[in-house]
Amino acid sequence: MTPPPLEPAPALEGAAVALPDVAAPRAPSALETLLARGRLRATLAMLGPAFVAAIAYVDPGNFATNMQGGAQYGYLLLWVVLAANLMAMLIQYLSAKLGIVTERSLPELCRERYPTTMTWGLWVQAEVMAMSTDIAEFVGAALGLNLLFGVPLFIAGLMTAVIAFALLALQRRGYRRFELAITALLGIIFVGFLYETLRIGPSVHRSLAGLIPHLHGTSSLYLAVGIIGATVMPHVIYLHSALTNGRMPVRDDAERRRVLRFERTDVILALGLAGLVNMAMLAVAAKLFFGSGHTGVKAIEQAHAGIANLVGGGAALAFAVALFASGASSSSVGTYAGQVVMRGFINFNIPLLVRRLVTMMPALVVLAIGVSPTSALILSQVVLSFGIPVALIPLVRLTGNRDVMGVHVNRRTTTAVAVLVAAAITGMNAFLLYQQFFG
Repeated sequence: MTPPPLEPAPALEGAAVALPDVAAPRAPSALETLLARGRLRATLAMLGPAFVAAIAYVDPGNFATNMQGGAQYGYLLLWVVLAANLMAMLIQYLSAKLGIVTERSLPELCRERYPTTMTWGLWVQAEVMAMSTDIAEFVGAALGLNLLFGVPLFIAGLMTAVIAFALLALQRRGYRRFELAITALLGIIFVGFLYETLRIGPSVHRSLAGLIPHLHGTSSLYLAVGIIGATVMPHVIYLHSALTNGRMPVRDDAERRRVLRFERTDVILALGLAGLVNMAMLAVAAKLFFGSGHTGVKAIEQAHAGIANLVGGGAALAFAVALFASGASSSSVGTYAGQVVMRGFINFNIPLLVRRLVTMMPALVVLAIGVSPTSALILSQVVLSFGIPVALIPLVRLTGNRDVMGVHVNRRTTTAVAVLVAAAITGMNAFLLYQQFFG
């Protein structure tokens, strides 16, 4: 007879029941999910913030300073363009790094860590810089429309405002659409000047000679400071930290370090592209105008007419299209930067329409009263160069502070180079002021 099955012993009251030691599976992070799609696709997805910032480095102010610099001094100031773009790479990476590590923008950190009076002072000067930026962007885009279609400058300025709003509307639907639109416009500018370079053919030998640092008098220094002001833009120093803030969620410092590597690639590619455009602008003007004795070219309209007469309608069309793309795109980026600055420094927001109307008023006045657009552009770039140290000094201090950055704090070498950049720009500005008033 088969014995009945044994019943399990009853569990003692209060005794712990052993459970299998199985760790709950960890859901992949956003970065791990992205990396699983492949290295190339992940890299392409991470590109973008630096391309938005880079559009400010090829805005119409660059057209004015580079074309005038090349026409008056030939290849002399090419080294200034190269130096300014190398400075820009370092500065924009530090700004992007600050946003990735702290998940705050530079203005927000200034408000948290500096006295209220200082923060408000920083905000006021940043708004002045925004208006100076808008002069360059609006006037440039208006000139582009005028050269392309003969639209009166004032009406063209109003049309630029509408186009800027259309681009900003993309940003409300997600950062990626805005980034792609701005990158496409940057591509148009690059293709335009690639065509100009291949068509006109600047001298390689003289271009290399122009990379040796030297200047000729105060007027060349004035243009050099303008080139730096047109290249290293204060408002995008603030903006870049906001563009990377929270764009890719990270779990720990290891993931944060990987995102920083992606951002270095983003900065090198975007600012490298902007640098090539800037150098092409100056070299084309040097070959076309300085080389043929047309050193009196000081206005963008003159440059456009000279290109049409000396090269042909196709090159002139490429120039005008690139100028318009530059002005329209940089105008929308400038408005976005203004929102970041106000929200960060004083924790206050105004509608984009109100901001657009306020910051574009000086540019519309310039267009309405008939001030020379190119003179206004160059002056605005010199004003911008004086705002660079004001934005750069807090950036260097914060990224060099271990309490803020943790293990991602700047190396001493990085901090030293950034301090030298700030000192060089400040020194050039001070010398320019001395020469203008006491020289």
